[in-house]
Amino acid sequence: MSPYVLPDLAYDYAALEPHISARIMELHHSKHHKAYVDGANNALAGLDEARETGNFANINRLEKDLAFHLGGHINHSIFWTNLAPNSGGAPEGELSAAIDEFFGSFDKFQAHFTAASMGIQGSGWGVLSFDPVGKRLIIQQLFDQQGNTAQGTIPLLQLDMWEHAFYLDYQNVKADYVKAFWNIVDWGNVAKRFEAARAGASATLLIS
Repeated sequence: MSPYVLPDLAYDYAALEPHISARIMELHHSKHHKAYVDGANNALAGLDEARETGNFANINRLEKDLAFHLGGHINHSIFWTNLAPNSGGAPEGELSAAIDEFFGSFDKFQAHFTAASMGIQGSGWGVLSFDPVGKRLIIQQLFDQQGNTAQGTIPLLQLDMWEHAFYLDYQNVKADYVKAFWNIVDWGNVAKRFEAARAGASATLLIS
């Protein structure tokens, strides 16, 4: 069995309409995400072959491939669970209090997260993360699938800013896509991730 598998979604491809179309969801999940899963498994197979043969001539490429494709797999696995039909609004409870503490208010957090996501040059993700060192929430710009975030931070909420995530619906008007995103954020899922992160769960335990 391959180490990594494409996860099923908890909702139908059409469930997030009109904010994200069924066509984008189908392509995004069954094609793009699957390509990252296959790429990660292929990189692992290549590394295994390198160890068996003692030929490490391609080690740099294989390590980069693993980081990129595994990053894509993890990012998308989190992204799907961050979304839900009939959701949106604002967080409640301890997550709401933490957002107020570290960002001033939900409105200020939303403006910061939106600006960080919109400001990504090229492809990447907007990410709300828990920093276990400072024990605080931070917002990060994740370049491509694996670059520019602090080691050890735990992603709680991710917004895919790659063109494949929105272009069929919104073309080059990224602002409309980000605005639509706020209507389908599953704050219950984000709150569970926040609780687990504060309890010391590692990022790898927060995929589901």
